[in-house]
Amino acid sequence: MAAAVRGRRIAAILIFPLLIAGCGAAQGTPAGTTTVAEIKAGGEHNDTDVMFLQMLVFHQRQGLDMAGTAAERATGPELKNLIKAVRATEQNELTIMLSWLADWGEPTDVDAAPSAHTGHGGLHGTNPADITRLQTVDAAQFDATFLNMFLAHQHNAIELAQMEIESGANPRAKEFAERVRQTRHGEIRQMLRLTTGDHQ
Repeated sequence: MAAAVRGRRIAAILIFPLLIAGCGAAQGTPAGTTTVAEIKAGGEHNDTDVMFLQMLVFHQRQGLDMAGTAAERATGPELKNLIKAVRATEQNELTIMLSWLADWGEPTDVDAAPSAHTGHGGLHGTNPADITRLQTVDAAQFDATFLNMFLAHQHNAIELAQMEIESGANPRAKEFAERVRQTRHGEIRQMLRLTTGDHQ
């Protein structure tokens, strides 16, 4: 029962800042907005706003691949609950980012080459071979392997968000980056507790 309560708490922490506290109340959101696809960023933006969204799109597509594997292979109940919340949050975020890039007339298919976006530190992604390895790693080692990999992956998301917070121009994109920073910090804290066995 306690584990189930903690799982529901995790889901609330990760999903609500984006869907309720963030987007629903953000400045300029129409009163009748009911879906994430209806949330608009507005036209004002600079190169950092574009780079941030493009790099985070690439990053989150990788993250959703990893989380999809974890949904099938993870064994720990708290990890399963965390992954469920991550998938819901990041899929909604991905919808928002693709919509904003399209509104700005910017490409949504990001080149995965190592040289892509070098001026902004590269794509901040995870090695594709490591992501593939999650599908075959020994079952007894999956949870630990995934946690170690996803900790680094989500730390990269925080670095991208910080870039946008410091150098972006679009107010909605900067608000979005701050929510990304906060939710990833929350995920990292939870994953660190799971790696150390402290589930209190």
